[in-house]
Parts: sequence; structure tokens; C-alpha cells
Amino acid sequence: MKSRILLILPAAATVMLSFITFAAASFNDVLDTPALKNRHAEKTLLISVATAGKRVVGVGQHGHIVYSDDQGKTWTQASVPVSSDLLAVHFPSAQKGWAVGHDGVVLHSADGGASWVKQFDGRAAAQVLIGHYMGTNSCGACHAPENTPVGAPGGPETAAMMAEMKKFVDQGPDKPFLDVWFESDTTGFIVGAFNLIFRTVDGGKSWTPWYDRIDNPKRFHLYAIRPVGKDLFITSEQGTVFKLDQTKKRFTALKTAYAGTFFGITGKNGAVIAYGMRGNAFKSRDGGSTWQKIETGIPVGLMGGTVTDDGKIVLVSQGGHVLVSSDDGTSFNQLKIDRPTPAAGVAAIDGNTLALVGKRGVKVQTIR
Repeated sequence: MKSRILLILPAAATVMLSFITFAAASFNDVLDTPALKNRHAEKTLLISVATAGKRVVGVGQHGHIVYSDDQGKTWTQASVPVSSDLLAVHFPSAQKGWAVGHDGVVLHSADGGASWVKQFDGRAAAQVLIGHYMGTNSCGACHAPENTPVGAPGGPETAAMMAEMKKFVDQGPDKPFLDVWFESDTTGFIVGAFNLIFRTVDGGKSWTPWYDRIDNPKRFHLYAIRPVGKDLFITSEQGTVFKLDQTKKRFTALKTAYAGTFFGITGKNGAVIAYGMRGNAFKSRDGGSTWQKIETGIPVGLMGGTVTDDGKIVLVSQGGHVLVSSDDGTSFNQLKIDRPTPAAGVAAIDGNTLALVGKRGVKVQTIR
């Protein structure tokens, strides 16, 4: 019996070794695998949408990026060097734009979204954090010394921060960037899970971590970053909104009357609208100092917001609701839609036309 068992075990080991070798050989890292072409990519899961001049650009699952030059009548799939899920896109100008997503990926386009290159990812982000806060530099061009003074901040949190930096490296590129916003073709921010925040002033050639420049000791996720008027805000968990203090060059926490997650922020001068879970939305008339609840009348998450060319404020939900305000966010009316589609994001094409994206792809909706 012993000899029989000894003969079986080597055979099983050989089969297992062959399986492991095959799995290793067939594994393709999504950060190094271009997005597959899909004849109907505009009908697949899309999570964010933006305008690049008159062009509409949507991004989503498996690295799919689509664009339209005829207000959504026809769509073209862009060339994308990764197949990571993409979660946000922003164009500060008609030609230059950025998209971010899972695995810490940051993509850049210089031709209005028709083609993209990878500028940054979770592997490089971990090395930038280590280089910036622990005094080492092993990431090359992504960590420009002149833009990122080396050395950990002082204070009692230093040891804890060093431990967190090591954890980022050890865990690999598993943390997503959740939003991106650029004020110009050179200067912008990316934000993400567990307090990840970076800034660039050279169009993404190098990135400076702002991990210690935000009042977020619990390391809440940073869901969205957007300007309203002259102020720049970040939304987060447990009713937290951060506002950039231009003098101190750091984001300070604002108190709101909400305890849930804010997925995004939109609005205009005198009307800052933060929105999130279970239809909750709050308005501030004084730049975030005080907040008042808005009765939206819906029970599901508000996932996207925008302002149309003629000043209407729009919120969309994961239940397919489209809410429109013509009184600077004081009240919202629900738009009647023939075929509501669950929405993850929205962009205003003009004063009366929206581009909605979600699990059914992209849809163009009029709001007259």
C-alpha cells in the first residue's frame, strides 16, 4: 500500500506543477494588456463621461473608452493601452484629457480622447509615496525631485505614516483612483481610495503626493474632486467634504449635517451641491461653512452631477432618475424619461442635452 501511495503522490504533484506553470504563463496583467476591441463598446458598462470641446468621451469597464463627435448618434472606440476598469475622466481642454481607475492607473490623451497613453499606475504610485516620505527615489521620471521635496512630515503621526507607506508597497497596485480633475493642461489632481491624492504641475510627467496635506486622519476614501466657483472640493465618507485652503496649500475638513457617503459635488457660485447615498443631497450657500438638506424625493444613490450651459443643475441616480434644478439647487424636479437607465455619471453636452452613462452604456437625453 505504501508503494502505491508513493507512486500516486508524484503523479499528482506533476499535474499540479503543470497547472501552476500554465496559469503563470497565461496570466496577463491588466496594466500591461491593451483593452480589447468591442463592436458595441458604447453599450457596455461605462462609469464616467466628459466633454472634450464638442466631443463626448465615456470610460468604463475593461479599459473601454468611446467617443462621439455627433452628440451621441455614432460612437468610436479609442485605443487604450490597459484593460483596467476606468472610473473617471476629465478634459480641461478640447485636446488634452486624463482618465483614472483601478490598479491606480492614470491615462492621458493629447488628441481629444481618440488615443491614450499610460502615465502612472499603482506600482509607480507606491514608489512615489516611499520616495517622497521615506527619502528614497526608485521610480525615475514619475518622481521629479524639484517638484517633490523628500522627507516625512514631522509630528506624532510620522511613524504611522511610514507604516502605511510600506503597506502600500507590500500590497501592490490594488487601490483605485476614483476621480481626476485638471484646472489646466498642466496642473491637476487625482484622488482615490484610502486617502490617495496626488498633484501634478507638468501635465502628468511627475506626481507629488498630498497624503499629508489633507485633514483625513481616518484615511477615508476620496470619491470626487471638483471646483465650484473659485473653490475646490473633495467628497468622502461619513458626511465629509474637504475644501482646498489656497493659502496653506492643504485640504481642510468641513462639517456637514450628514453621516453617509458623498459620491460627488457640483454647482456654481453661491450653490455648492454635495450628493450621495439614498438620494441625499445638501446645499451650501457660503462655500461650505453651513449646509442645508435638499429634499430630492428619491431613495437611491445619486451618482453624478453637472451644470448645463444655461445654468441648470442636474443630478442622476443609480435608479435611472434625472433631477433638474432651475433655482440654483433649492429644489429639484424629476424628469420624465421613456426608458430610464441606471446612471453612474452625467455630462452636459449643451443647455438641453445630457450624456448619461451606466451599466447599459451611454444614452443621450434631452431635458427640455
